[in-house]
Amino acid sequence: MYTGITRRVALATVVGGLLLSTASWAATPLQVVQQYMAGWNAHDANQAAMAMDPEVEYYDVTVGESQYGVMVARDNVIRFFMNSFPDLKWQMLDQPVVTKNEVVFRWRFTGTNTGPNIDASINEGKPTGKPISFEGLSLIRVKNSKIVYQGDFYDALSLNKQLGNIK
Repeated sequence: MYTGITRRVALATVVGGLLLSTASWAATPLQVVQQYMAGWNAHDANQAAMAMDPEVEYYDVTVGESQYGVMVARDNVIRFFMNSFPDLKWQMLDQPVVTKNEVVFRWRFTGTNTGPNIDASINEGKPTGKPISFEGLSLIRVKNSKIVYQGDFYDALSLNKQLGNIK
């Protein structure tokens, strides 16, 4: 019994030390973006959201207004896309442009719409079963190793044509 307590105390000390060391370690903006994209590609909305500041602003040009707050961004953007395209893949293209607190990069998003259609007014939001592949550009601002702003710019017309939402 005494050995079990000693092991738990040792484990808590190690884990606590790791948490302290990672908390004091400042990730570069590119590392934060890579961690964020890894969450998307693992289909884990919570993992992706962990890279975001609680007060993040998420702007999707096709929506025309920002989403504010990590929970709103996670549920209205990240989870929404993960549910609509369960096999999604988000790939960074070319070399990103990285500054002290920003990362700008071209990307490709692929997947198959086997979840809800991105346009709920079409076919009662039922999945199309169609594959998509479209490219865009993101501007991500990082402060204190967290994403504080993300702006996504892409051709929604092309995406909707691929889904059959527009002829």
